Amino acid sequence: MENSFDFKDKIDIAWCPGCGNFAIRKALLAALAELEIAREKLVLVSGIGQAAKMPHYINAAFFNGLHGRALPPATAIKACNPELTVIVIGGDGDMYGEGGNHLLHATRRNPDITLFVHDNMVYGLTKGQAAPTSRPGMETPVQVFGVFEKPLNPVALAVALDVPFVARVFCGDIEQTKEVMKQAIHHKGFALVDIFQPCVSFNKVNTFQWFKDHTYPLPDVFDPSDRAGAFAKAIEEEPFPLGILYRNEHRTTFEENLEVYKNERTPLFRREIDMKKVAAEIAARR
Repeated sequence: MENSFDFKDKIDIAWCPGCGNFAIRKALLAALAELEIAREKLVLVSGIGQAAKMPHYINAAFFNGLHGRALPPATAIKACNPELTVIVIGGDGDMYGEGGNHLLHATRRNPDITLFVHDNMVYGLTKGQAAPTSRPGMETPVQVFGVFEKPLNPVALAVALDVPFVARVFCGDIEQTKEVMKQAIHHKGFALVDIFQPCVSFNKVNTFQWFKDHTYPLPDVFDPSDRAGAFAKAIEEEPFPLGILYRNEHRTTFEENLEVYKNERTPLFRREIDMKKVAAEIAARR
């Protein structure tokens, strides 16, 4: 009998040898297996980019859409069937650049979905131009005199917007990455995990060694429920703190606020709906 918790699949993977995406995939597969999420209860959602290829390499249902547009369909999928575990995967350009507007409004809605962002500080699919998180001074084929814009700080932005679960990890530590992934998936509400990962082809600055030298784990005594403390840690740079920065257990989710689920949690496609009764209720409200 097929193991419904086995997400591995025999498939050729098109990432460059040594890419940090391999470590992220390994951590994600381990997290899904340990959480015992059945394949029929999981949907992966992505846009365009090397990170967004991740769902192609995991044996599960997925929706692959436009560049930067993964969060709206993910929100809709969860709203249509709250029983599903919905995970969004993309790169820093995909999610913080093209998808930045959708990220902002997802924080307002607070759907119960998990967002894993592969943050390699460069555009890897389109051959190495600067991304929203590229560090100042980085030279690229487009930014030939070096990046001068201030990089986006996604975890500080998320804490400021009261995203109920905010974390940062480095894929070089697969065990921590896996454990944080598990907690993010399990958390009720929108969860953002920014994952540092090297691009071995187009970013020769932010290498595996650079990330090791410029990060440190949050101490065990750190309290992620303290929002002010979380923000203070989120704005620290070089070294960057790793771990769960912020956790808020008190925000209601997008699905809980939808009228169709306030009295009954059954997904819409499983209900027998009396349309005459619904029409009468709508008419009575006018």
